[in-house]
Amino acid sequence: QVQLVESGGGLVQAGGSLRLSCAASGRTFSSYAMGWFRQAPGKEREFVAAISWGGGSTFYGDSVKGRFTISRDNFKNTVYLQLNSLKPEDTAVYYCAASPHYGPGIAYDYWGQGTQVTVSS
Repeated sequence: QVQLVESGGGLVQAGGSLRLSCAASGRTFSSYAMGWFRQAPGKEREFVAAISWGGGSTFYGDSVKGRFTISRDNFKNTVYLQLNSLKPEDTAVYYCAASPHYGPGIAYDYWGQGTQVTVSS
């Protein structure tokens, strides 16, 4: 069982930056690949980024490539999402998720409760 708690969301102006954190419980954090997703009101959940177990491999959704960066610290049991050059269309609830598998289209077993990011124009 893995419990995930996101933090770091808030209100920011377009062009600004935020860093989201996701703290995981348990001793097996490094056994999980981690992902970030987001969901805006009235829209489907969207994949944002994923990172492999040790952090050596990452991939991103097309809408955030070049602007967002995912990273992890396995000593701190935490995964991060750096959001730069934010746009109003980045406004959403951001969720982190954990899976024992890594790759596009996989299912994630554990989810956090989400953190709101609002970008004003």
